[in-house]
Amino acid sequence: MKNRGFHKVLKYLGLGIGGFFAIIGLGLTTAFFAVKFHMTDDPGVVDLNDRYFQEIKDKYGKGYEAGGKTASYSEARFLNDLSVLSKFYPTNAFFIQNAYFKSHNLKEAQCMLQAVNLYMQDNDAYHAEINKYEVTKNPQVGEINTKSVFEWMNIPEWQDFKLAVAKDKHLIDSAAYQSGVEPRLIVAVLVGEQIRLFNSSREAYKKWIGPLKILSVESTFSLGVTGIKIPTAQTIEKNLKDSTSAFYLGQKYKNLLDFQSGNITQERFNRLTSYKNHYYSYLYAALNVKQIKQQWEHSGFPISERPEILATLYNIGYEASIPKDNPEVGGSSINIKGKRYSFGSVAYEFYYSGELFELFPFKNSRFDFKDV
Repeated sequence: MKNRGFHKVLKYLGLGIGGFFAIIGLGLTTAFFAVKFHMTDDPGVVDLNDRYFQEIKDKYGKGYEAGGKTASYSEARFLNDLSVLSKFYPTNAFFIQNAYFKSHNLKEAQCMLQAVNLYMQDNDAYHAEINKYEVTKNPQVGEINTKSVFEWMNIPEWQDFKLAVAKDKHLIDSAAYQSGVEPRLIVAVLVGEQIRLFNSSREAYKKWIGPLKILSVESTFSLGVTGIKIPTAQTIEKNLKDSTSAFYLGQKYKNLLDFQSGNITQERFNRLTSYKNHYYSYLYAALNVKQIKQQWEHSGFPISERPEILATLYNIGYEASIPKDNPEVGGSSINIKGKRYSFGSVAYEFYYSGELFELFPFKNSRFDFKDV
């Protein structure tokens, strides 16, 4: 009798254990198919200011003159507008001035000013002074405003992010060298991915991100500090090898992501989710952006001068990268302290903000640049 009861207990125990592992297997299978069929993808949004971005592209596009009277007039106007901005947001004016004096790139400096002007559209006092177009000597200002016009850069988490990304400068520069993608552009897509995770209400931020000033490493549906999904990583790797692909970068990059072990799946996961070394997160991100740029360029719709479009396409994926005239800025909707931004607009605002310019300045080209 006792023996029969013992076997009965073993039977139910075995059924219980089997059921437990069956539930785990069902969960893992569901997660796999959710990623495979893009059920976890954020459908994305078109940024509310997409038309403004288009106007800026038209204003500083191919027709921009780099020399002559037009450029001289533009510089005078730019310096005047910068002096006006300094009365309202001296922090932003300083960043723009610093970037211009270091790069001597008037076109990029004007784009930085236009990024600020997006938030000054309803400021009548600002526009009244801008429209006067005259240099005001010794302007009288009240209490100095130390805040940025970009509201999300005023949060404490942004200061933590800047300290964290500074630690990775050597890794970002290395990925930039290998891929031929400007370091600042790599950081622009990193910002879009990280800023939504740098939220002081999150337990992860309270426990280690804030105190240790480190970047958040994802390890579920999106991986690493730049949020690369496994299917995206596989596509990046495939495009490096496939010479018939519109995303193909050439023989030089063919072996850049070659694996060293027989277990490719595990090696890929390890290289993207390493907490100690984020090099591959930056390299995959850089190659993703460069492959998209290559596809659009081959199709006759170059977007190398539009970091907001490159970031949008990075965020929404290869499937949505369909070259066309006048692409829309958008991507995932990011909630920062109760206000919503699109992934593309966050990347654009950082890129032209002047923040972290000492570490990641403009290069002479966003792709295949030369250090001069």
